[in-house]
Amino acid sequence: MTTHMQAEVEEIPAATARFLAAMGPAAAEAGAAIRARGPSLVATVARGSSDHAATYLKYAIELSAGLPVASIGPSVASVYHRRLKLDGAVCLGISQSGKSPDIVEMMKSAADAGALTLALTNVAGSPLAAAAGHALSLEAGPEKSVAATKSFVTSVAAGLLLLAEWQQDAALKAAVEALPDAFTRALACDWSPLADRLVRAQSLYVLGRGPGFAIANEMALKCKETSGLHAESYSAAEVLHGPAAIVQERFPVLALGVEDAALPGVIATAERLAGQGADVFLTAPGAKAPVRELPSVTGLHPLVAPLVLVTTFYAFIEALARRRGFDPDSPPHLNKVTETV
Repeated sequence: MTTHMQAEVEEIPAATARFLAAMGPAAAEAGAAIRARGPSLVATVARGSSDHAATYLKYAIELSAGLPVASIGPSVASVYHRRLKLDGAVCLGISQSGKSPDIVEMMKSAADAGALTLALTNVAGSPLAAAAGHALSLEAGPEKSVAATKSFVTSVAAGLLLLAEWQQDAALKAAVEALPDAFTRALACDWSPLADRLVRAQSLYVLGRGPGFAIANEMALKCKETSGLHAESYSAAEVLHGPAAIVQERFPVLALGVEDAALPGVIATAERLAGQGADVFLTAPGAKAPVRELPSVTGLHPLVAPLVLVTTFYAFIEALARRRGFDPDSPPHLNKVTETV
């Protein structure tokens, strides 16, 4: 029987195409508004998978626009009632439902403080969309599985399109517009060797750099959420500053390598951990044995490549959850919409 999660993962290419077809003019308008503002700071407001999308966009904005990006805790406004000095800044709120009171309150506070506010949400008429100066509807359609998949991917795609319009970056815009095809190819990549290793595993490290670190965060969350697998995400550099101490014989590691400037370092970390006895799987070629290569889509713009990887992972983790005896649609103790204050 097909799970909701499986159906939603398979819909990622079509959902992304819907977004691109519907939201192109709105993204161009919002990008022009950011360009006119000329911000010196971008702030993000999000939780859960949406916060991983925000982390991805943090790296993309810093690498492309050269501006610092800071994540703001929503409780600063909703619980502590503190207004931040955001005059002249851009504040980006991301939420699948657009209903969480703390995120909405932080966006209202940012607007009152003088920030240009933008929302990425899957519900066009949501409170978050209403609170923002500009809102992009993700057009992902209903998401019945508790685990966010197509809404996460379209959130990042929306942010990257917004960045491309803001920076007038034709290469990035073309890469975003080509994502539906890349996602289709990603769904054909077979990670069953990793599934065979994790079907009875208790722990996992997921490693990445730059935007790939944001994807590592999302992958680790989904391991916990859908498969009862304790997974921790680290920068491929940061893991060597302490966490590597517990990596011993047969400890599983998933290292996310994409074709960008960080790849040599990711490969070096993968080889070092394999040398400690770990079972290391790497999504790029070039590492020495016993590191095992997982297939991935190649030849992509470096700012979209990690997002394409997560599509392969989503198909993988849905199948792994069922192999481990879990229902990926209904994780224990979780709800689809979490409204926090």
